[in-house]
Amino acid sequence: MAKLAEIFGRIIGDEYTGVRVADYLSENPHAKVNDLVKFRGVGMQTAKTIMMVMESSAEYLAGTNAVTVSNPSTVVNHLSWMRWERQENMAVVTLDGANHIIDKHLVSKGIADRVQFHPREILRHAIVDNAVSIIIAHNHPSGNSDPSEDDIAVTRRTISACKIMGIPCLDHIVISRSGFSSIRKMYPELFEN
Repeated sequence: MAKLAEIFGRIIGDEYTGVRVADYLSENPHAKVNDLVKFRGVGMQTAKTIMMVMESSAEYLAGTNAVTVSNPSTVVNHLSWMRWERQENMAVVTLDGANHIIDKHLVSKGIADRVQFHPREILRHAIVDNAVSIIIAHNHPSGNSDPSEDDIAVTRRTISACKIMGIPCLDHIVISRSGFSSIRKMYPELFEN
């Protein structure tokens, strides 16, 4: 964490605050951007940059220590940047046969309250990555992570396309500033064969 403290100090422009932020993050691994703005010299943009550094560090380590997706929060932690976006974004996480993350892809960027995409765009990433399964996720800039009727319809279409290709969609996660919702947990019948 000493190296990260040094990096944070350079980002913030204050070595001491960098150490305090690094210590805080080591003690609070699920910290959010809003948690960091309480530190002197850390505004919203700086906090976002620090969280991107943390996520990049986790991705680098994942290259040597594969990340296994065992619950939706694992995916949310790897897509934490989506919480703070002002536009809806659709992403796909591709998985291998042991549910290790192969890669994460931004599929489409939308407007404040919707994002358009076609399931083929998701499946293209899955095929290129030689994925065994996928998880899709999108954000709600409104802060409400409850899935809309459109979200349910998108989930149905994506599951149907994935079945045809033999690459199951394991979940659709809605991410917001206030948390996340797993459509699989809320509507398990959508994911039954």
